[in-house]
Amino acid sequence: MAPRRPRSFTSKRRKRSGRATSEPTRSIEVERKYDVSEATRLPDLASLPGVAGVWPPELRPLDAIYFDTAELSLSRRAVAVRRRTGGPDEGWHVKSSAADGRHEWGWPLGEALPSDPLTVAVPTDVRSSVTEWCGDDELRPIARVRNQRHAILLQDASGAVIAEFVDDHVQATDLQTGAATNWREWEVELGPAAPADERGRAEFFAAVDAAVAAVGGVPAASGSKLQRALGR
Repeated sequence: MAPRRPRSFTSKRRKRSGRATSEPTRSIEVERKYDVSEATRLPDLASLPGVAGVWPPELRPLDAIYFDTAELSLSRRAVAVRRRTGGPDEGWHVKSSAADGRHEWGWPLGEALPSDPLTVAVPTDVRSSVTEWCGDDELRPIARVRNQRHAILLQDASGAVIAEFVDDHVQATDLQTGAATNWREWEVELGPAAPADERGRAEFFAAVDAAVAAVGGVPAASGSKLQRALGR
């Protein structure tokens, strides 16, 4: 059976943090990441608990520039600031790890990118949101991550999205050293129709782990693309 067209969906649980248009959107990512080789075949996504439809892959070319202080004050605290184009949530993002998942704040792209993307300045609102982690130190570009993302929605019988599976082909450059790396990884992020209780989520991710392991995938060695770009 062909999957139903998804309802209005973003894989992240977003809400406005205030009424003013300058206020960011907020979301929580609950996900798992896996390392795979270029030759690894996709797992059997249709076999995952509750999945009744697997939507065809959607290609999303993504281009992100990450910012930090000279001492990498943000990266050392598992905080990331980036400007990313491409995909349904392009814009400025701040990410921070927490016990319940990866918290993300988002702002619109704003002004057009200059001819040299590495000269772009971090907007005031974005800069103010990370002061607690880096003080008034200057934020400068530290890494560029370009990604050919193939996004696949996993739906339940009603057409609601249980999770989003993404197959990422990544090219990254450490702008401090010039070192370039490339790799392939997978991410599975829970959607609006995912199990609401901790036990249900654990069972779902256990099934994902098994499906990925069956084709040779392993849990990601790095916690984020930025960490991997910086050789961590």
